[in-house]
Amino acid sequence: MVFSSVDAEYVERGRARRGSRFELMARPKFFPDNFTLALVAIVILASLLHCDNVATAFHWITNVAIGLLFFLHGAKLSREAIVAGATHWRLHLVVLLSTFALFPLLGVALRPVLTPLVTPELYAGILFLCTLPSTVQSSIAFTSMAKGNVPAAVCSASASSLLGIFITPALVGLLISSHGATTGSPHTVGSIVMQLLVPFVAGQLLRPAIGKRIDKRKAVLKYVDQGSILLVVYVAFSEAVNEGIWHSMPVSALAGLLAVHILLLAIALFITAFAAKRMGFSRADQITIIFCGSKKSLAFGIPMAKVIFPSHAVGAVVLPLMLFHQIQLMICAVLAQRWSARKTAADPVREAKNIGAPARR
Repeated sequence: MVFSSVDAEYVERGRARRGSRFELMARPKFFPDNFTLALVAIVILASLLHCDNVATAFHWITNVAIGLLFFLHGAKLSREAIVAGATHWRLHLVVLLSTFALFPLLGVALRPVLTPLVTPELYAGILFLCTLPSTVQSSIAFTSMAKGNVPAAVCSASASSLLGIFITPALVGLLISSHGATTGSPHTVGSIVMQLLVPFVAGQLLRPAIGKRIDKRKAVLKYVDQGSILLVVYVAFSEAVNEGIWHSMPVSALAGLLAVHILLLAIALFITAFAAKRMGFSRADQITIIFCGSKKSLAFGIPMAKVIFPSHAVGAVVLPLMLFHQIQLMICAVLAQRWSARKTAADPVREAKNIGAPARR
């Protein structure tokens, strides 16, 4: 579904440089990817040079960009890949339960721990993060690197994103209605249908005619993905700056947000790994469940936030998602590299419990 290339840069970068004589000059493992750096730059730009008088024009442009983004998502989705992995229903059920049940439950259950660390606006963003579907591209890439079940990863992550168009607004309405979300209003439902669902269905219906061209131009079309998201982030943070986001958000809250994300991801990784092993899945399927069931989609979340939340609230809501995006990439990249490098079967449960431990040689 959301076949965004922005969250697979760690994998592609590592593959391109593997064995290169310039390997010693390669970017450090924990250095942010180019898209994350671009996001940071856009936030800084919006803070210093935010749009005021041109806000209406920018909102119209972002609506068009979001529609184009989801049209391309639909055109990129391979029906053959979904059919190939669709029979593995137990695995897909575990991934969907982790994505749309485990994460929201963790967000609510950990509230006594989370609320002292972050502001109410950031906590709303954390809850929104918990309602989002899994990523597609990076889930597949990390599963492939770690020698997991790739066809099942394609099917499971794609189904997660497709269902997210319907499930995420419903969960947001249940968990975050007090923070300005209007998922039940006719206007919001119409916006979700027209900006997200209709373009996606149109892209999927046109895939037989344009699918090959889309697949051949993925390297170019990734800039459409990235550009659309960066534009939405710029407009969102411009609105947030106008509302005084940085004056009401202390540095301690941002530090608390980092700690919250590490805790949330660590719990999700351990639970998915433990459950997959206890249910008797093969090692390849365990890897697929871990990567597909513990990730959240930035490419899906930012456009969805733009549709669901008031303009002035979007900046604070997507900030936790932007930080979580980078953390999940770094930690999952380490896990995938560890499992890929080992000739004997590693225990995903043990690895998930020791995320920060140094790799054994």
